[in-house]
Amino acid sequence: MQVARELISKHLARRSSGGLCSGVIVETEAYLAVNDLASHSYRGRTRKNATMFGRAGLLCVYLIHARHCLNAVTESRGVASAVLIRAVMPLSGIEPMRDRRRCPQPDLARGPARLCEALDVDRRLDGWDLTRGTRIWIEPPEDDVVEEQPIVVSPRIGTTSARDLKLRFFRRNSPFVSGCRIGDIF
Repeated sequence: MQVARELISKHLARRSSGGLCSGVIVETEAYLAVNDLASHSYRGRTRKNATMFGRAGLLCVYLIHARHCLNAVTESRGVASAVLIRAVMPLSGIEPMRDRRRCPQPDLARGPARLCEALDVDRRLDGWDLTRGTRIWIEPPEDDVVEEQPIVVSPRIGTTSARDLKLRFFRRNSPFVSGCRIGDIF
């Protein structure tokens, strides 16, 4: 849960054949290793969720409803916990994102599947080390300026299990956040 909160305002960057694309992380959701019915790891390790059981810092990419989503693994090897990155505010590479998404800028990376499409993320990146600084990575903002908008916590959205857990974090008033913008200021 702590990592989900701490990822807000960090930058997610992706270098692909289309060039460098990046954005400020404005929305995340935590998925816990224990007693979290909504976690992909709840029923144990499978071929599809194996990366969640890897070490912290790995990228876990999975399919849901035929669309990709990306998680940052947050715990030590064998403890399947991760943070879903739900949305970013685009910073660079906006034209390649538009070429992939064909929509207005606020919708380019609003929602986990749209984010993956905008950044050209698919299962080929599953298991990638987000700390290497190549292909796809998370980094602190260059200027270390933290946005003044408060961070809000709310129940996760888009899940059918464990719906009441307040494990979703997002920037209040950000037009780039997906779904409901109501919650408690953290």
